[in-house]
Amino acid sequence: MRSAARLLLPLAAAGLSAALATGLVAAPAAASAASASTAASAVSAAETWKWGPTASSDTKGWANGHVRSSSSGLRIVGDLYDAGGARTCSWVKVKWLTDRGKYRTATYRNCSQSTPRTFTVKAGYMLLAKAMVCRGSATRITGKCSRWEQVWTQGG
Repeated sequence: MRSAARLLLPLAAAGLSAALATGLVAAPAAASAASASTAASAVSAAETWKWGPTASSDTKGWANGHVRSSSSGLRIVGDLYDAGGARTCSWVKVKWLTDRGKYRTATYRNCSQSTPRTFTVKAGYMLLAKAMVCRGSATRITGKCSRWEQVWTQGG
């Protein structure tokens, strides 16, 4: 019995050490593969900053949304809501400062009292962005505007 145990003990120890060696080699490989996939998804994932809601002074129009980074700069996306009466519309005016020091504006309207209108501004590389919600007719802004609300700024 002792001689059989002496023969099997070195074989069991060799098998255990081989299993441990395989496990130790496999564990770092699996961990490095997991960290590589996490790093790849972090690079491809866009950063997003939420803004709003911003309401007109009579609170019958409001907007909210987010700013998302992309490979071509920043994109401002939002929804404009209109809760006004007949023959009135809600307007949102977005103003941003480009990285070259020029102000740009974009204006969108929503005359539907039931469904929000989604708008998108491809701002590119910018330093700051502001939004203002106003009331108006179907052709122009007539007043009842909110103050300029900061939507996004570089550095926080």
